[in-house]
Amino acid sequence: MATSTLSIQLYSLRHLGGLDRQLDAAAQAGFTAVETIGGHLDDPKALKAALAGRGLVAPSGHIGLPALRGDLGRVAEAAAETGIAQLFMPALPPEERSGNADAWRRVGAELGAMAGRLKERGISLGYHNHHWELVRFGDGSCPLDCLFEGAAGSPLVWQADIAWLARGGDDPKAWLEKYAHLLASAHVKDQAPAGRNADEDGWCDVGSGILEWPDLWTFALARGARLMVVEHDNPKDPAGFAARSFAYLQKIR
Repeated sequence: MATSTLSIQLYSLRHLGGLDRQLDAAAQAGFTAVETIGGHLDDPKALKAALAGRGLVAPSGHIGLPALRGDLGRVAEAAAETGIAQLFMPALPPEERSGNADAWRRVGAELGAMAGRLKERGISLGYHNHHWELVRFGDGSCPLDCLFEGAAGSPLVWQADIAWLARGGDDPKAWLEKYAHLLASAHVKDQAPAGRNADEDGWCDVGSGILEWPDLWTFALARGARLMVVEHDNPKDPAGFAARSFAYLQKIR
C-alpha cells in the first residue's frame, strides 16, 4: 500500500483553548503532524516554535479566501517559515456559495491563478469541499465540477472531505475516482448513525460511525491521497476524540 502521512486538523481541538493546548492534545494522542487553520499563520515564528517544542510538524494548513485575496505574499512567507508545503482553501465565504455555475467557474479560475503563483514559491494550493458544492444546477452540473472546470490547466489540487461528500448524498468513491488526478489529501471524519450525536452536529469518532473507513482509506490512497487528516467539526471531548481516532486508525493503516 502507498505510504501516507497521518495528521489532525487543529480546528477539531479549538474548544480546548489556545494553540499550546491544542498541540499538547495532538501530541498526547499520538499524532506527529497537524493541519493548521488560517489564524495560526498570523505569528509563524510562534507557531514554528510551538510545533518544534512538541516534536510536531505542520505539512499543511487551511487558509481562507479573504486572506489569499488580501495578501498572498504574506501567506506564502508565513507558510514557508512554518514548513507548510500544502495550503487548502476550506470554504467560500457564505455570501459566495449561492452563485451560479459561471460564478463557481470564476472562483475556480481565481484559485487556479493563486495556485500558480504559490507554486512559484514552492507551495501547493488546493480546494477543500463541504456538501454544498454537490447541489445540482438545472443542467445537472454542480459547483464542485464547475470549480474544477474553471481551474483546469492550473496546479490547483483537491483535499477531499470524504464525510461531507457522503453527507451530501453522493458516493464518495465516485468523486475520488473522478478527480483522482487532483487528489492530494483527504479529511478522515466519521458520520454518526441517523439521529445520534445531534450535539456534535452528527459527527463522531473515526471508526465509530457509518462510514467504512478501512475501505475508504485504502481507496483514497490508491487514488493519490498522501496526506490523511483526521477531523471532527464539533467534538464534545476533543482530546478524547483525537486519542480514540488515532488508536483506531493505527489498526487499519
